[in-house]
Amino acid sequence: WSQVVSEAEKIVGYPTSFMSLRCLLSDELSNIAMQVRKLVGTKHPLLDTARGFVYDSRNNLQMRGLVVLLISKAAGPNTAELSFQHNMVSGIYSSQRSLAEITELIHTAFLVHRGIVNIGELKSCDGPLKDMQFGNKMAVLSGDFLLANACTSLAQLQNTKVVELISSAIGDLVQGIYYENSKSSEENCLTDDIGICRWKEQVFLSHSALLAKSCQAAMELAKHSAEIQDTAFQYGKHMSMSHKLHSDLQPFVKESPSDSTAFSLNSAPAILHQEFLGREAWLKQIRERYLCTADPLHRCACVFQQLQEAIKAGKGVTSAIDLCRCHGNRALAALERFPPSEARDALANIVYAVTRFP
Repeated sequence: WSQVVSEAEKIVGYPTSFMSLRCLLSDELSNIAMQVRKLVGTKHPLLDTARGFVYDSRNNLQMRGLVVLLISKAAGPNTAELSFQHNMVSGIYSSQRSLAEITELIHTAFLVHRGIVNIGELKSCDGPLKDMQFGNKMAVLSGDFLLANACTSLAQLQNTKVVELISSAIGDLVQGIYYENSKSSEENCLTDDIGICRWKEQVFLSHSALLAKSCQAAMELAKHSAEIQDTAFQYGKHMSMSHKLHSDLQPFVKESPSDSTAFSLNSAPAILHQEFLGREAWLKQIRERYLCTADPLHRCACVFQQLQEAIKAGKGVTSAIDLCRCHGNRALAALERFPPSEARDALANIVYAVTRFP
């Protein structure tokens, strides 16, 4: 994955890890960073988010902006708008580079906002209550600051359709995250009663909509046709769905025993396992493994390890892999409508990276 990203960054002209650097190094965020240091020693999730901005080669926080730049270069300039081609660098319009930064800022803002903890569920080992409350305030303020900067830059693009697309993507994110939080007050505490179709709808809102609509908006900025815009949308949608499925599958396909409990009961393999098994049988499977563990201190870890083995033994994992590859193939099919180029090959390699399993 890291090699694929590194090669793709060379094609678009600069490392996307510096994409939102102008905002992240502003005086306002520098002050926020100084305040976040007060959380060192606690378990507030804002610390992990902040560390990810500095170095996160495994998950690559800047992936969305990179895809927007690559698809902009793959589509190339609109031949009917030759007068705008003087504004291109490495085959990408300056407005498209701004859009890539906006996409990353929005994604980063929501990552920061996700770092708000439920004060009522805190344990003494998490850190002092006043520090956790302070961390929540910082998460709200810094996330709002990033989102405000993104919206300001969005308005400066002076394209009504692009503003509508990205604004609707922000609305999708809010709706998706709200649904996640309203359905489960505590992650992994209980599996949702949803099928894989409903799961895909939720994942589109909370993970895929931003990238899909940003890819479409990049085509609009280059004045491409509605057909090309839809093609870019389809690539962004299905590639990000594959990316999410790949992430959900990692605890089930990795050989490392240390990851035995690091999965969600609402992840794709678990949802598919429930569909094959039946809702009542799945809940019975959970209760049986919970009650058979006498020691409450080790109950949670033991239950999840047993459930993980049960899901592995069923059809959930193989079905999730098939679904991941299905979305990957649909993303590749969308790419076929673009002319052959290094950028198109890089977009295809990103798909191959998230649909390859050991």
